[in-house]
Amino acid sequence: MNNLQMNLREWVLLLALAAIWSLSYLFNKIALVELPVLTVVAGRVGFAILVLVPAVYLTGQRLPGQKRTWLILFGMAALNNVAPFTLIAAGQQYVDSGLTAILIGMTPLFGVVFAHFLSSEETMTPARFAGVVVGLAGLVVLVGPAALAGLGDQVFGQALILGAAVAYALAAIAGRRWLKGIKPIIASAGQLLCASLMLVPAAALVDRPWQYSPSVPVWGAVLGSALLCSAVAYLIYFRLLASAGATNLLLVTLLVPVGAVIVGALAVDEPLTLPMLAGMVLIAIGLAVIDGRVFNRLRKTGPPAR
Repeated sequence: MNNLQMNLREWVLLLALAAIWSLSYLFNKIALVELPVLTVVAGRVGFAILVLVPAVYLTGQRLPGQKRTWLILFGMAALNNVAPFTLIAAGQQYVDSGLTAILIGMTPLFGVVFAHFLSSEETMTPARFAGVVVGLAGLVVLVGPAALAGLGDQVFGQALILGAAVAYALAAIAGRRWLKGIKPIIASAGQLLCASLMLVPAAALVDRPWQYSPSVPVWGAVLGSALLCSAVAYLIYFRLLASAGATNLLLVTLLVPVGAVIVGALAVDEPLTLPMLAGMVLIAIGLAVIDGRVFNRLRKTGPPAR
C-alpha cells in the first residue's frame, strides 16, 4: 500500500481551487440578498452546464453513453452537490457561519479515516493524521475559538453540517475509485448535469424563481458562482482527484476559509486580525506536516553530529 504525495503543480492547483471556492462565500452573500437558497444553488449548477456540456463536444469528446457511468455520475452529484448543499443550507438555519466553517473543516479528517479503510493507496499515517489535526486547530484559531461556544447547543443543525462533511469525504473517495479513466471535463460536465436534473426542478417547485427580479449584481454573482466556482472549479477538482488522491484533495476545505477571510478583507473591507493570521500560519504548518518534504529536508540538513 502506498500514500500519494502531491508535487508542486498539484499544490498550485489545490491553492487555485481553494481561491476559487473562497469566492463562493462572496457570491452567495450577494445572491442570497434577493434570491432563495435553492434557486441560487440550482443556478450555480444549471448555468455551469451551459458552458461545460458544449465544451465537451468542442474539444472533440462526448458525454458517456453507458448506463453504469451515468448511475455513477448521479451518485457523485448526490454526494458532492445535492446532499452537502442541502444539508449546509438546512444546518445554517441553526448554526452560525464560524462554527459551520469549523464543522466543514472536519472533511479532511473524515477523509483520512475513511480512505484508510476504503482505499488501498491512501492509508493513514501519523504525519497525515497529525497534519490534519494541526490544520483543523488552525481553522479554529482563524474563525475564532468563540465559535466553539455553541458546540452542542443546536445538535440537530450541527449534525446536518457534519453530514455534509461526511458526504464531501465519501464523494472524493468514491470518485477516485468510480471515475478512473474518465477525463476531468467529462466528469465535471456529467456530475453537474446530473445535479442540475435534481436541483433545477426542485427549485422550480419550491421557490418559483420566475417570481423574482434579481438585480445586475445578483445576476453577476450567480453567473460568477456557476462559471468560476462550478465549471472551472470542478475541472480542477477532478484533475486533482485523479492525480493527487481523495485525502490530499480534501485539504481544500482547510484552505477555503483562509481564502474567504482574504477575499473579505480585500473586497468588503472586513478586518484581518492577528488571531486570523496565527490561524493561517497553523494551517500552513499542518499542510507542511502532511506534505512532509520540508521537515525531511530540515532533518537532512540539521547540524552535523559531534
